[in-house]
Amino acid sequence: MQDIEIGLVGVGKIVRDQHLPALTESRDFQLVATADPSARLEGVPGYDSLTAMLEAHPELKAVAICTPTHLRYSQARIALEQGRSVLLEKPPGATLSEVADLVELAERQGCTLFAAWHSRFAPGVAQAREWLREQRINRVEIDWREDVRVWHPGQAWIWEPAGMGVFDPGINALSIATKILPRAFFLRDARLWVPSNCQAPIAAALTFSDMEGTPIVADFDFRQPSPPIWSIHVETEAGRLSLLQGGCRLELNGECLLEADEREYPGLYARFAELIRKRRSDVDLAPLRHVADACLAAWREPTEPFIE
Repeated sequence: MQDIEIGLVGVGKIVRDQHLPALTESRDFQLVATADPSARLEGVPGYDSLTAMLEAHPELKAVAICTPTHLRYSQARIALEQGRSVLLEKPPGATLSEVADLVELAERQGCTLFAAWHSRFAPGVAQAREWLREQRINRVEIDWREDVRVWHPGQAWIWEPAGMGVFDPGINALSIATKILPRAFFLRDARLWVPSNCQAPIAAALTFSDMEGTPIVADFDFRQPSPPIWSIHVETEAGRLSLLQGGCRLELNGECLLEADEREYPGLYARFAELIRKRRSDVDLAPLRHVADACLAAWREPTEPFIE
């Protein structure tokens, strides 16, 4: 039964590729309207602003904020102040302080706030987390590389302040790592490569460790020719566990334990519906904290200009 009326704020690539298909098949949500000053979805009422959408559709119980990152805080505040539950596309905000303020506001208003780390809903993540819970981990290698021209065509905002650059996909890897690894880990070293005509990095090399000294290394790069590489390898006393294809394939010592189609966003919306019904929030800031730490502590190296 589609008993939760929802509106989408922002009608960009991620909405068309992921949110719309997930909502179309959802048993929980009914897509009622969208808000975007320059884009519409066929067959769905569209408005130039969130305020206009909420005024026209008082029945809306929730909104999903899918705007560029720097706009999410203001839009989420509008929705929460009017008593609507909010799903925040990743990353949940441009700064940690913004998101902390939204958490407090959601609690005061009695609304659900959901930081939607969609990669945590990849098919192999839950099984990897469960297996690693009892293992002694020796080393972790994160390799997250893709072609920005293929996966983010025309998205100039990604190179601006708060656009995050290569951390836009890289934070997906960090969201998985913080979910499956049994101990917290901390940044020890970082290097960012920044095109001379951009404000955000095109590549990053990060070194972390946990309190037991376990080395965790991550390489993010927007210059990877197709196909993309989205992999996490965990060396343990019992063997090498590998999450491949963004979490769609799970291997142990090269043998396949699980392989399934990507269905992150249907799982994401099922979780959002559960939170709304239980009147709870789910806002884990660990992935964003790691990105913020890298931006605070990294060595920066200029590289050639980026021309799309």
